[in-house]
Amino acid sequence: MSLAAFLRKVAEILDEAGVPYMLTGSLASAYYAVPRATQDLDVVIAAEAPGIERVVQGLLSAGCYVDRDAALEAGRTHGQFNAIDPESGWKIDLIVRRDRTYSRTEFERRERVSLLGVEVAVASLEDVLIAKLEWSRLGDSALQRDVVQLLERTWEQLDQSYLKKWITELGLQSEWDEVRMQAGRDAGGEEA
Repeated sequence: MSLAAFLRKVAEILDEAGVPYMLTGSLASAYYAVPRATQDLDVVIAAEAPGIERVVQGLLSAGCYVDRDAALEAGRTHGQFNAIDPESGWKIDLIVRRDRTYSRTEFERRERVSLLGVEVAVASLEDVLIAKLEWSRLGDSALQRDVVQLLERTWEQLDQSYLKKWITELGLQSEWDEVRMQAGRDAGGEEA
């Protein structure tokens, strides 16, 4: 199964379950400018237990492996769970939207786009950057490289005031300063 076919399957399951979602992670980065090989989809969902149950049922019906208990626990803790298509090896990480102002704002800003020929909701460019900064804080240097590449390729498109607001509020200034320096965006008084 191709990535496009897997993405279509996942989008259909989420739509049929009535669960709002947005793609983030590597595939969202690829949409905006940074292609990188990936074997998984990162999807933020806004769902309570009944919606998560419907998603789990949809995934199971589609032949995916998913742990129902882990999914329900992720719903309670605003954590994440995953599902795997055993035939193709594709994996989906489903991240339950956190209950904080930024996460609600990020979710409201998602956009419907055509990605790999599939209509899906994708996190905004700025929110993809912020999410990667948050994950890189946990020590994943590959995510920092993704942010640097995004900055190099999309700097002029970025809503700098939005970035500045949330980078400050989320305590990501040191991570932001580091990737800006690596991308050559720390000179000339360019602020964010």
